[in-house]
Amino acid sequence: MAAPLSDTPLSPLRTIAVIGLGTMGTGIAEVLAKAGREVIGIDVSEDLTARSLAALAAATDRAVQRGRLTEQERGSALARVRVSTDLRDAADADLVIEVAPESYEIKQQIFRELDAIVRPETILATGTNALSVTRLAADSARPERVLGLHFFNPAPAMKLVEVVSSVLTAPAAVTAVTNLALDLGKEPVAVGDRPGFVADGLLFGYLNQAAAMYEARYASREDIDAAMRLGCGLPMGPLALLDLIGVDTARTVLEAMYAESRDRLHAPAPILGQLSEAGLTGRKSGRGFYTYEASGSATVVPDALTPLSGVAGVPGRPVGSVGVAGSGTMASGIAEVFAKAGYDVVLAARSEEKAQTAKARIGTSLSRSVDKGRLTAETAAQILDRVTPAGSYDAFADVDLALEAVAEDLEIKRQLFATLDKVCKPGAVLATTTSSLPVVACARATSRPQDVIGMHFFNPAPAMKLVEVVRTVLTADDVHATVREVCARIKKHAVDCGDRAGFIVNALLFPYLNNAIKMVQEHYATLDDIDAAMKLGGGYPMGPFELLDIVGLDVSLAIEKVLHREFRDPGLAPAPLLEHLVAAGCLGRKTGRGFREYARR
Repeated sequence: MAAPLSDTPLSPLRTIAVIGLGTMGTGIAEVLAKAGREVIGIDVSEDLTARSLAALAAATDRAVQRGRLTEQERGSALARVRVSTDLRDAADADLVIEVAPESYEIKQQIFRELDAIVRPETILATGTNALSVTRLAADSARPERVLGLHFFNPAPAMKLVEVVSSVLTAPAAVTAVTNLALDLGKEPVAVGDRPGFVADGLLFGYLNQAAAMYEARYASREDIDAAMRLGCGLPMGPLALLDLIGVDTARTVLEAMYAESRDRLHAPAPILGQLSEAGLTGRKSGRGFYTYEASGSATVVPDALTPLSGVAGVPGRPVGSVGVAGSGTMASGIAEVFAKAGYDVVLAARSEEKAQTAKARIGTSLSRSVDKGRLTAETAAQILDRVTPAGSYDAFADVDLALEAVAEDLEIKRQLFATLDKVCKPGAVLATTTSSLPVVACARATSRPQDVIGMHFFNPAPAMKLVEVVRTVLTADDVHATVREVCARIKKHAVDCGDRAGFIVNALLFPYLNNAIKMVQEHYATLDDIDAAMKLGGGYPMGPFELLDIVGLDVSLAIEKVLHREFRDPGLAPAPLLEHLVAAGCLGRKTGRGFREYARR
């Protein structure tokens, strides 16, 4: 009688069968072959296996052209790959990785057949990102050898591999597969069995919210995607990413997530079902949220929804001078942006001293640019000369645009707008930089709500390209046009959105951050594994806990509360762990401790 797998040290996984030779399966085969493994690629037809071999030849040829492989290494790698249409050719494999369509019926059939084919010690891995590994394992004759091995697309480029254990998986199988992932140059993250695991569990909720935002016509697809790329530094906007992943695939993953969580944030947005049923599944079909040059193409082509460029609209009001209210980092950053663009800027604070300090901060920032060779000393001096500090908002009497960047407190902002209403000349545009408060509430504090608009800059303002332009139901068309024209002149990318909590970026970003906190709270994964998963699997510049500690846990909690209060969705309720940390004074880097501890300066 064979020893249990948990007690048997496993030999290195040298021969590996990959079942399903679509884009992901072919990519996995490439990674394995380049790492010296013998690969048996299996699919249902000779046409599919031939297509996979051609794709593999083309991919390795590109690698040679880019200097990542030698011609000899390419030849050796290709020689290690053989293909078949017969599952029985997996008989000699040490590991089988199935990457078949996301269907229990299909995957269970493959596993049942493999039970009668492979050796007792062979490990069976599923590449699913939506289905239950436990359910697949339970249907196998030897569930202890079944686990999940979730690569990310494109497999040769993406570093993350999620190693998914069920309650039935033997530790020896997990160890063997983890060691393989390390040998492939990947970063394995150990996770438990729940739909989406870590990376997709966080990613797909965010993608679903973006689809719902677009479906509600809150913002255009182009503006939603640009907002998340420029506001969060993401490599791709959510709707473009849905087209890349496949709208139908996203719907399947979300259905599985919702079946387990019953969280409405995971209930697939209806538009995902509508596009899927119509066959508009994204790049692979040539049309999804966007239209593409051809099926499988990455080139977006104009369609009926593409914004028209160069179309004359309502002209904006002339703006020659700008007033910036506030003395913090954001106020001085915004003042610097306007001064660099050639505007005369009045930087006003509650005292002359605070205003002078804010101007000095601009001087320091400009000096750094001179040191880095981005500006000459003469140009920096000219920019700084355009900024006039003032200890009273009365100095805004002649400005054409008055923009506040004071504390994120509605009562403080309303009082300031009441003051601006009195001191600013008729026709001046009044703007708020709020990131979460209702712009219309600021507008109603004035006698001219038609002149009030939101201009949400991102921190640091001199570096970040995005400005969310927030119209209220009362904002005049020429005021909106003015702000769009100003954004172009200061070289910022403006996106339009309505006056509701979070606008675009925070409305999509903070539920994602909140869900990451819930994962830790539920002991599903560690801070480090979640941060690594999102950076390596999602291409995020920063993991959610790194970002939370930088933003500030108190700021994050305040935004979460605003979103929850406005949308009244239970899924948006702030995670208790976040509330507890804030109550304990653990606010992130600024206090030396948040989700992590930091050295005191």
